[in-house]
Amino acid sequence: MNAYYTKLPAVLLLADGTIFHGKAAGKIGTTTGEICFNTGMTGYQEIFTDPSYFGQIMVTTNAHIGNYGIHADEIESGSIKIAGLVCKNFNINYSRKEAEKSIQDYFQDEHIVGISDIDTRELVRHIRDKGAMNAIISSEILDIDELKAKLAEVPSMDGLELSSQVSTKEPYFIGDENAPVKVAVLDLGVKKNILRNFAERGVYAKVFPAKTSYDEMKKWNPDGYFISNGPGDPAAMPYAIETVKEILKEDKPLFGICLGHQLLAQANGIGTMKMFNGHRGLNHPVKNIIKDHCEVTSQNHGFGVIAEEVRKSDKVEITHLNLNDQSIEGIRVKGKKAFSVQYHPESSPGPHDSRYLFDDFVEMMKG
Repeated sequence: MNAYYTKLPAVLLLADGTIFHGKAAGKIGTTTGEICFNTGMTGYQEIFTDPSYFGQIMVTTNAHIGNYGIHADEIESGSIKIAGLVCKNFNINYSRKEAEKSIQDYFQDEHIVGISDIDTRELVRHIRDKGAMNAIISSEILDIDELKAKLAEVPSMDGLELSSQVSTKEPYFIGDENAPVKVAVLDLGVKKNILRNFAERGVYAKVFPAKTSYDEMKKWNPDGYFISNGPGDPAAMPYAIETVKEILKEDKPLFGICLGHQLLAQANGIGTMKMFNGHRGLNHPVKNIIKDHCEVTSQNHGFGVIAEEVRKSDKVEITHLNLNDQSIEGIRVKGKKAFSVQYHPESSPGPHDSRYLFDDFVEMMKG
């Protein structure tokens, strides 16, 4: 595509009335969602396709987005999951020979609306101060009153159940069917790289739809259970909380990531809450207090477990703490082979400091 095309005007309106004027990026249209920001310097394609971002408008703090193009291998699900994009420079020309298309073609193909050429530093500072809120982007409606009326109809992320919308509709398999270890994956919005991490460790995975019952998964006779990441409010998922409770009764190895971590907490009577801003980026320091070492982690979550309730609980113990804000980043259930982390050890994008957790889980299933 010719990068020297005429950029049409676009508007970003936040729920608190703040307005940003910029240029249209991607498809011409209108989109709504909860606005959030990611501080990663790379990996924009993985971020776009991460199911945990379903229903969210993504602000990228890195100044250049699209500069290395789009490659089919760098997706975390079958389609773009963000509701829209806000960025400073939307780079249609790209530098990488291996890239297959430009970000503009990618967004048009997947019907994604974005806005560029705005001051993302100012926007991120505003969100940091005011907290996560709903927003609307439009490159077809520029009338502010009309946009306000549309935005008023958008539901809050608090209380939304979204995992069943992004989960697989039918079970499928990943890995070698003759592998010695089998894991049942409850897909609440699983990233492809989580499944790759299992396959690389000689694990055969069967991926089940979000609302699959425990009994249905048990029929496959897995060596362990994995509860995936995903979007939405964990407290709005009684079906998944019940499944985790049933798995804990069987006492087979269980590993949860992100939303899976929050559901493991809920299954043990520990509440979750919507965070003021959430954690989204590739550089969050976490301390493993069991092994007494630190790791730099990739994070993506807007909900978290309530720290005071974790500390009071007689069912779980803390394994990992966030060194920025002391939030709970990992727990394990006392007397059970069940543990979880709030961050993303598979990274993609991000550092690989935490991939030992997959090794720990595989050893637990072999044991």
